[in-house]
Amino acid sequence: MERITSPQNPKIKNLKKLEKAGERREQNLILIEGLRETVLAHRAGYEIDSLFVCEEILKQNGEYSLGEIRNTKYEIRKFEISKSVYDSLAYRETTEGVIATAKPKNLSLQNLSLKQNALVLVIEAVEKPGNLGAMLRTADAAGVGAVIICDGKTDVYNPNVIRSSVGTVFTKQIAVCETKEAIDFLKKNNITTYAAELGASKFHYQQNFKTATAFVVGTEATGLSSEWITGADEKIKIPMLGQIDSMNVSVSAGILLFEAVRQRQM
Repeated sequence: MERITSPQNPKIKNLKKLEKAGERREQNLILIEGLRETVLAHRAGYEIDSLFVCEEILKQNGEYSLGEIRNTKYEIRKFEISKSVYDSLAYRETTEGVIATAKPKNLSLQNLSLKQNALVLVIEAVEKPGNLGAMLRTADAAGVGAVIICDGKTDVYNPNVIRSSVGTVFTKQIAVCETKEAIDFLKKNNITTYAAELGASKFHYQQNFKTATAFVVGTEATGLSSEWITGADEKIKIPMLGQIDSMNVSVSAGILLFEAVRQRQM
């Protein structure tokens, strides 16, 4: 295994380039920081291209192990990096000494496979990687069947999305499309769409989410587009009892998803 000790090494410089969306598209690679994140990507069928491991701080446990990734049918390029090189790359101290690159997946609606009573989260025009990552993490916790991102302004494979999602960007089916495509797809699959909208007449807990359900959330600043307001089957709102009339979109998504979880477990 080649050992790299200088941040000026061309391979290390290339990892830093992959922070940019254009470079990721050109190289057809995504950048993953963290042992857990890399293992989750591998389990989800992502092809790992390269592994950069800092043996000085590598921490493995029974749940996440590099042994899983090393036993593959395809070749993975492996490099050992010094702690100083790792520190120049890593954004977090708790990523167990692993950085990887992997091939992205085709995130089209046609690749989604949904169960009969699917629970789906639709996100329109999310701007902040941290918000998207938080919603993906919540979607994983709620057992969501798929996440559909409409008119996305954030690259799903942005390293900040991967970091803030703690790797759950890899554990859920994700599709990226235009709003009209999502509306048509959900109607075709008999999934009832509920648009989170401040002017709705019904609260979210007054609806039945035990059948196939898709929650649609937009940005805090502008909410959902008129296309979604008119295209959704139902409009719902979350009770707001304070001085303001909105909350972080990831919090709203969590409230809606776990109301569906509560109903389905009754």
